[in-house]
This record gives sequence, C-alpha cells and structure tokens, in this order.
Amino acid sequence: MAEDIAQWLEELGLSQYAQAFSENHIDFDILSDLTEANLEKLGIPLGDQKRLLRAISARLGLPENLVEQIPDDPSPAPSPEAERRQLTVMFCDLVGSTALSQKLDPEDYREVIKSYQKAVSEAVRSFDGYVAKYLGDGVLVYFGYPRAHEDDAERAVRAALASVKAVAGLNETPDNRLEARVGIATGLVVVGDIADEGVSEEGAISGATPNLAARLQGVAEPTRVVIDETTHSLVGRLLSSIALEKQTLKGISGPVAAWRVAGIRVVESRFEARRSSSLTAFVGRERELQTLIHCWNQAKGDEGQVVLICGEPGIGKSRLTEMLHGQLCKEPRIRLRYQCSPHYTNSALYPVIAQLTYAAGIEVDDPAPHKLDKLEALLGRATGDVSAVAGLFANLLSIPHEDRYASRNLTPQAQKARTLDALIDQLLGLAKIQPVLMVFEDLHWADPTTQELLDLIVESIQDAAVFVLLTFRPEYQAPWVGQSQVTFMALNRLARRESIELVRNVAAELEVDEQTLDEVAARAGGVPLFMEELTRVLLEGGTTDTIPATIQASLLARLDRLGPAKRIAQIGAVIGREFRYRLLAPVSEVDEANLKERLSALTDSQLVFARGAPPNATYTFKHALVQDAAYESLLKSKRKEFHHRIGTVLEEMFPGTVDTEPEILAHHYTKAGLTKAAIIHLHKAGQRAIERSANIEAVGHLTKGIDLLGQLPNTAERIEQELDLQMARGTALMLTKGFAAPEVEDTFSRALELCRQV
Repeated sequence: MAEDIAQWLEELGLSQYAQAFSENHIDFDILSDLTEANLEKLGIPLGDQKRLLRAISARLGLPENLVEQIPDDPSPAPSPEAERRQLTVMFCDLVGSTALSQKLDPEDYREVIKSYQKAVSEAVRSFDGYVAKYLGDGVLVYFGYPRAHEDDAERAVRAALASVKAVAGLNETPDNRLEARVGIATGLVVVGDIADEGVSEEGAISGATPNLAARLQGVAEPTRVVIDETTHSLVGRLLSSIALEKQTLKGISGPVAAWRVAGIRVVESRFEARRSSSLTAFVGRERELQTLIHCWNQAKGDEGQVVLICGEPGIGKSRLTEMLHGQLCKEPRIRLRYQCSPHYTNSALYPVIAQLTYAAGIEVDDPAPHKLDKLEALLGRATGDVSAVAGLFANLLSIPHEDRYASRNLTPQAQKARTLDALIDQLLGLAKIQPVLMVFEDLHWADPTTQELLDLIVESIQDAAVFVLLTFRPEYQAPWVGQSQVTFMALNRLARRESIELVRNVAAELEVDEQTLDEVAARAGGVPLFMEELTRVLLEGGTTDTIPATIQASLLARLDRLGPAKRIAQIGAVIGREFRYRLLAPVSEVDEANLKERLSALTDSQLVFARGAPPNATYTFKHALVQDAAYESLLKSKRKEFHHRIGTVLEEMFPGTVDTEPEILAHHYTKAGLTKAAIIHLHKAGQRAIERSANIEAVGHLTKGIDLLGQLPNTAERIEQELDLQMARGTALMLTKGFAAPEVEDTFSRALELCRQV
C-alpha cells in the first residue's frame, strides 16, 4: 500500500513527501482523517498542504472545501519547548470513587472509570480543552494550551458544566450513582514537555494555578463547579455565580475568594461582560480628522501648529495620523516621521538619528564616503551650503568625516547646541519648499535631548508652514498644553455605529452577515484595534466562537497559528520593536531558506511589517503589544539565552553598533544577567553621552551601571569600577544641575569615600 501512496504523491508532483507518509504509516484508508495540523506536523509547507487536501477531497469524492469542514485536531500537537502562558486549569473529580471501588468488581470498576474519563474528555474537547493527565478518578485539563483562545476561562466553565452533566448521564441504577465536581483556576504557569498521546509527564506544568484548581475542587459539592477570583473576573457577567465564604486551602497562603457557578447567562454585549483594558485600531474619527485638517490649513498659511494626541495603547493614535496623511496625499507637502522607542529613552536624539538614516537611505554596510554622499543629498534639499552643516549631521549619525569636513573643535555643549540649531534650520528650510507634516510617535519614550529639540521646534515654527503631530500615552505630561498654537486631543472609544462600520470595512473581502458584524462590534466595546484583531481571525478562517476577547489573548492566538514562524517572532521581540534581517539571521541560527519562509509567514499574518528585502530588510512589529505578547511567552531562561546571543552577535559582527550605541549592548547584557559586561557598556554609553553633551542621558546610563554594581561582590575591582562610574556621573550631574546641586555633592562624597577604600 505504501508503494501506491508513493505513486499517488508522484502523480501529484509531491513525491518528496513519500518518505514522511511511509514513516508515519499513512495509507489510503486514513487519508480522510488528515488535517492541516497533521500535515504541518509532518513538516509540509502551507501551499503543499492545500494541494494535498484538495487532492484528498477529489479522490474521496468530498467537497473541495473539505479543509473548512474537517474540525481542528481536538488535541493539537503541543510545543516541544516549555512556555510561559496564561492558563485556565480545570480539575475534575469523581465523587465517592473509593466507596464505589469497594462495592464493584475490579473489572466493572475499571469500566466505570473509563466511561467517566471518556465523558469528561469528550465534554472538554468539545470546548477545545486539552486533557493533560488522567489521575485515576481525577482529570487534569488545560484551556489556553497548546492553542490559546480569547475565551479560555469561559470555555473551561462551560466544559466543567458539560462534564458534570455528562457524568450524571452515565447513571444506570440508583445504587451506583455517579457524580463529578470541578475546580477551576486561572493564572500564569510554565507549561511544556508534554509526552505523546495527550498524557503529560511529571512537571509538565508548574506554578500555583493547578494546585489551586485541585484545592477548589476539594471544596466543591457534588455536581458543582467552583472557580477562583481570576476566572470569575475573566468570565464576568457571562457567568451566573454565588460568592462563597473565603476558603482556607491547604498549601495556599491566606484566604482564597471563590464562587460557585450557577450557570451561564445570555448577555447583550459579550465584550462588556468580559471587558479588557486592551485597546486598538481606527475608523469614524471624522471630528478629530476635521480638527487636524483645520490645523493643517492654518499651518500652510505660515501659522505653525502643534497637535497633541493622547490615548491609551491601541486606541488608534497612529491610525489617526495615517488617516490625515491619506487626506493630504494630493497636496504638496513634506512628511517627516519619528518613532520613539522604550529601548532608547537614554539615547540622545535617537528618533532623529533613525529618521535621518532612513530618509537618506543609509545602510549599515555602506562605506563612510557613500554614507556622506547620501547625507549630503538629503541635506541639499533644504540648504544651499551643505558643507556648513554636514559635519554636524555626520557627527550625529556617527559617520567618520575628517577627510571631507574641517574639524570645528567645539566643546560637547557647543556641538549639541549647533546640532539642535542645524536641525531647526533644516526643518524651516524644508518648510520654505513645501509645508511640512512632522509626526513624532510614542513621545512617552522620548529621550531628554529629543524633548529639548521639541521645545525648540514648538518655539520656532510659529511663523512657518510646519504642522507638528505628537502622540503619547496618558502617563506623559506634555509641557506645551495651553500654548496659543497648540491643540490637545484625547481619543475616546468609538460609538456602536462606527464600530460596526469598522468591522464591515475590515471584513470587506468576506461575506459576513449582519448578526456576525453586530456580534464582533459589540464584543469589541468600541476599541478600534481590538475590533480589527477580532475580524482578522475571521479573515484567517476562524469563527466568532473562537475570536479572542482581549488583545493579549488575540495576539497569542495568532502567534500560536504561525507554527515555526512563532519562534522568529519571539526572537525578533527580544531584539526590539524593530529588528534587522542581518542581526536576526545569525541570532536565530535558522538556515536562509527556512528563515525567509518563516519571515514571509510572519509578514503575511500582518503582525510584522517589512521594509526592504533580505538581506537588507528591516521588520517592525505592528504594535508594541504584539512584541510584548511574543516576548512574554518566552521562559525567562530562554529570554536570557537570546539576549546573550544577541549581545555576542553584535560584538562579533557589528562592531560599529558596539562603538556608537553601547547602550544597546548594555540592554541585552543586563537582560542576559551578564552584569559585568553590562556595566562596562553602560560606562561607555555614559562617557559617549557626556562627550556629546547629552548629560541627562549620561546620568541615566551611569546610574544604572552603579545600581548593577550592587549585584557584584565587594572586591577591589568593584570599588574601582564604582569610583570611575561615580566620577563620570558627578561630571554629568554637574554639567546638568550645577556644581552646588545636592546630587553632585552626594556623588562626589561617595567617590571620595571610595578613594579611601582604594
């Protein structure tokens, strides 16, 4: 039969998979049972999976859309590596099993246990739960692993109620009445190392959650389901429940809040019932958009304008700026876009450096003369005397230029002042050519020198054709509020009508009925990006029943669907919000062909955007929350491993980055737990910042280095390191606050104390 399968595959042009079919004993008699998950486990790419499934449908006389009709594998293959996940754990127990075992013949009792286990497992799997372990009369179940859903807590409760009912349905005689009871808890766990056939090994899950679920089962009455506080809050008003007295549970410190489930309610808005703080996307911002257009028209008339857009993560700040850009696409304008980063809050002018590098088309591997040529071409748009300022910009971008431009022998403070003035002049020069739309995103992560530049910009554009758009989160206090040319705009959630419109627009390529549109919009609760993510699941072949209900769970669910590409997303998340192919490749240790395929899957999912093509490609996570979801799913030990690997690759392959941005090395070595290496690079970053008169950033680097020294033993070497750091920090503080400042006095006093110890 294997030869027939091989011949059939050869006729399809897929003979390369004959060996995999043979090794896994796949014959014609089980073709109809194959799903995408099975084929993916064999290592077959997505395109060939589709070809095989269509061929199977044709051979068996089944409809062509068989893949949509075959349900997902009820027990999808778990990840071979352990992961950190938010898990809902269900523990089901058969009441009175000990007494029952004494009444029945062992063989009859065995059949009862098998029937009980089957009833529970069928109920669990109907809600896509994972039966992790059978413990005699107990069943341990996971919801959220190996595949996450937005409503795992609700699924667990529904499965528990179904299990209790199914077990009760097994009763044949009053003498042998079967009853189950269930405990459910939700929390962070480490889960992995699952053995074959759906049975977990010892230690497959660690954390307090499974123990809590088991203890809650112990306090549940027969036929009842008891849940913990976290599960109750996640299920929300979907649940009809009765609060119990706080429980004192063995092995768990402090009283534990618990609820007995009375049933599942029918509610008008599922999202409002389980409302999350995660926000997202955009549509229906007509009023806000008109305000922006009005400010733009004023700016075009040489009345410079500044608009501050404040909103929670995911509320759609970036989307609104894109809407404005779309409205102005036919108007003459120059668009400048700057992205602040949480990894560069102490890197002076990082958003400006990144924007200039991108606008000039400068590549890391370009020779210095080529970089300078590109820089001059960019600067030439706004100034007639490029040579007068090119040296300043070359210094800013860390491009060697001694052979081309005369040295000015400026002090660091004068260099900084001249550079800021040159940036202002460049902006005003561009504004004389065409009106300028200048966008700074995520200002809550801006470094102090960038803040200083923005102060100068706001002050300088009053009579210029410049429109500055600044976005930030509510925790940032914008210093320009109340100034005459400044408009403040706080973004709120969308109305119901606008929500439905957004869902309809995102799902335009699908035939979605009005009831589905309404359900998605209602569950989203007016959060734009959240609605977009919900609808994306529909576009990817999911149903409203499996749509994630929170942005975190939604992103984890989509990451789970990536297969091998998920690991690439995780490594990219460790590198940062933006990561380059040239760094990712050696860190991932994946061969070129597979890496490109996985990156294509990642960009196809729209979780990551690509600029350029490998090996010069740069990738950016669609949203900071995407990066967070990928990063947080890694074990701490795995994060340290990747941070260490990134630092090593940077030192070995990118010495320019090490020299010009030592704070990046310091970040990765700190996260890797390599304290000594991190301190060395923080010291370098502090010294470099002082040389560039970025003294506030220098204080940040050096203070962090001093804090890390506390983790090292009190040796002579450590004392000398702290002395060097304290002296440098004192210098930076003195330049920032003046010699008489208390912080300066304290720092130099500590340095004097260290001198005595040396």
